[in-house]
Amino acid sequence: MHQITLLGAALALTARASQPGALDPIAAPLRDLNWGQLNFLHTTDTHGWLGGHLLEAQYSADWGDYISFSKHLRKHADDKGVDLLLIDTGDRIEGNGLYDASSPKGLFQYDIYREQNVDLLCIGNHELYQAYSAERELNKTVPNFKDRYIASNLDVIDPQTGQQVPLAQRYKKFTTRNQGIDIVAFGFLFDFTGNANNSFVQKAEDTIREKWFQDAIKGKTDVFLVIGHVGLRMPEFKTIFTAIRKENWDTPILFFGGHAHVRDARQFDSKSIAMASGRYFETIGWMSADGIKTKETQAKDSTDAMISGPKFTRRYMDTNLYGMYYHSGTNASSFDTQQGKRVTNMISRARKALDLDHQFGCAPKTLWMSRAKYPSENSIFSWLQNEVLPDVVQHPKRHDKARLAILNTGGIRFDIFKGPFTRDSTYIVSPFVSGFNYIPDVPYSIAKNIITLLNGAEKIFAEAGRDTKFLTIPEQMFTAEQEAKSDMVEIPSQAAAAHDEEPDSDYERLELRSTRNGDDDVVIPLTEGYTTVDDIGNDGDDTVHKAVEFHAVPNCIQSKIGFPEDGSDPETVDLVFLDFVQPWVVIALKFSGGTQGAEDVQKYMDGTFTYHLSEWIKENWKGDC
Repeated sequence: MHQITLLGAALALTARASQPGALDPIAAPLRDLNWGQLNFLHTTDTHGWLGGHLLEAQYSADWGDYISFSKHLRKHADDKGVDLLLIDTGDRIEGNGLYDASSPKGLFQYDIYREQNVDLLCIGNHELYQAYSAERELNKTVPNFKDRYIASNLDVIDPQTGQQVPLAQRYKKFTTRNQGIDIVAFGFLFDFTGNANNSFVQKAEDTIREKWFQDAIKGKTDVFLVIGHVGLRMPEFKTIFTAIRKENWDTPILFFGGHAHVRDARQFDSKSIAMASGRYFETIGWMSADGIKTKETQAKDSTDAMISGPKFTRRYMDTNLYGMYYHSGTNASSFDTQQGKRVTNMISRARKALDLDHQFGCAPKTLWMSRAKYPSENSIFSWLQNEVLPDVVQHPKRHDKARLAILNTGGIRFDIFKGPFTRDSTYIVSPFVSGFNYIPDVPYSIAKNIITLLNGAEKIFAEAGRDTKFLTIPEQMFTAEQEAKSDMVEIPSQAAAAHDEEPDSDYERLELRSTRNGDDDVVIPLTEGYTTVDDIGNDGDDTVHKAVEFHAVPNCIQSKIGFPEDGSDPETVDLVFLDFVQPWVVIALKFSGGTQGAEDVQKYMDGTFTYHLSEWIKENWKGDC
C-alpha cells in the first residue's frame, strides 16, 4: 500500500480533467488488476454519460480516455499473449444531456459511442421505452457494430418492411486471437414488459427452450459467455445458467449483467462467475479468467492450473485518470492516444453545440437521492415534495381544487450538487418525457390511501401483473423477499420509509453492504465512494474509498396541494400523477374502493416534468454561483 500511496502522490502533479469545466481528478490508493488467459473490460448503464462526471472528481474521465485506456490494455494483452475483450450490456441512452438535449435525441451520442471498439454488446430496457429509440438501435447501433451485437430474446419491427425480425444475431461463436479460446456468446434482456409496441421481448425461460439455443449449448466450446441487461440477483441469469449446465457440466460460464446500477459479483458454481459494473460511467469493470482448457492445452500435459479448474478475479475501476494511468503503465505525457484525444474533442464540441453548460440557476445546496434520509432537508425527494410539486402542479382551470400529486422516485436519476444548475443538469436529474395526468374529483377518503398502497402493497400489484420495484430507483429494485432468496442481506421494506419510519440503520445499497476505511498506513486522504462487498469478497474496488452511507427511499412521494387552510380534509381531490405511474395508480384506486378507472384519466397540463422542473429552477434559484 505504501507504493500505491507514493504513486498516487506523484500522479497528482500531472493529471488533468478531461472535459472543460470538469473537476481535476483526485489521487487515491489503488489495487492492481490481475491478468489471466481471458480478460474483460465491462461497461453498463452508461446512460449517455460519455463526457464523464464534471462535478465528481473521482469519475471525471471521459469516453475518449476510456478509448485510450483500452488501447493500452489491448497492447498489454498482446504482449502477454493473452486476450482482452470489451463488453457493454445496454442502457446507453437517456440520462445525460449529451443524448437527451439534441433533436433528434442522440444526434451526437451514437457516433461518439461507436468510436470505442466494443467486442460484444446487447440492448437495455431504455433503448426500448420509445419506438424511435428502438428503431435507432436497429438502424444505427446494430450497423455500427455488425456481428458484435447480440439479441438472444428480442425482435423488432423493421420500419422498411413492417416485418417482425430479430434485432441482431441470436448468439455468436468465435475464437480469441491470442489464446485460441472458443467462445459461444449470448446477449439477453431481462423479462421486460414496458417496451414500445415496435419491439418484442421473449422471456428467458421461453428462449432457452428454442431449438437454436439448445443446439448452441450442446456444442463443444471452451467458454460460454452470457452478456445481458439483467441484474445479477434477478432470476434470468440463474435460468440461463441452469439450462447450460444441463448440457455442459464443467464448461466455464461467464456472465456480465447490469440494470440494477450497482457494483456486484456472484458465482452460481465454482466454474462460473457473474459481474455487474455500476452505472453512469462511474465504473469500468475488469474480469479475468485463468485455467481455461482449450484444444491446445488439452492436447498437451495439463498444468496444475488447468487441472484445478478456472480461476476468476474482478475489479471495479473508478473512471479516474489516476487509475487509468496506473493500470496502463502510462502517465500524463504518454496516456492519450490520437483516437482518444479526438473523441474527447468530439465530446467537447457536442456539449458546446448543445449548450449543455447554459445555466438555469444556482443550487443553494447539494440534494441527495439516497445519501440523505427521506424525509430530510437534504433529500432531493423532500425538496420535490415540499417545494417543487406544489408550485408546478397547477391546472389552468382547476387551480382552486385540492389535489394530491404523486411522483415515483425512479423518475429522478441523480443528485443535485451545490452550484450551477445547467441544461445538462436538467437531463441528468430527470431525462424522461413523462407528463402529468389526473383523475378528477376522487373522494379524498379513497385518494388518501393511494400513496400507502404504492409504497407497501407489493403483493396486490403483483397479483395484478404490476411489480412495484419498477417505481423506485434502480439501486433499490430488490424487495426484502427477493434479497432473502438471493442469500443477501435483507433490505427494510419500502413501506416503512414511506410511513416516515426511520429505515434500519444497517441498510446500505447493494454495493455498500459493509464498510471499511482502508489500511491504517494509507496517507492519501480517502475520498467518499464505493466500498463494495460482493459474494467474492471485499477487495473488488480498484480504489480504496471512505465508505458512504446510503438510505432507503419509498417507491413514490406525494404532495398535498391546495388543501383547506383550516386543516380540514376536502371532500374530493384531483389525483395527479406522472403518466408512468398511471397503471399502478389505477390498480390502487380500484383496490381502495374507487369507482373511477383508466377511462377517467385525463391530461392535467402541458409539458413534461423535466420542463417544469427547469422552469421552477429558473424562477427560484436565481443568482450568481
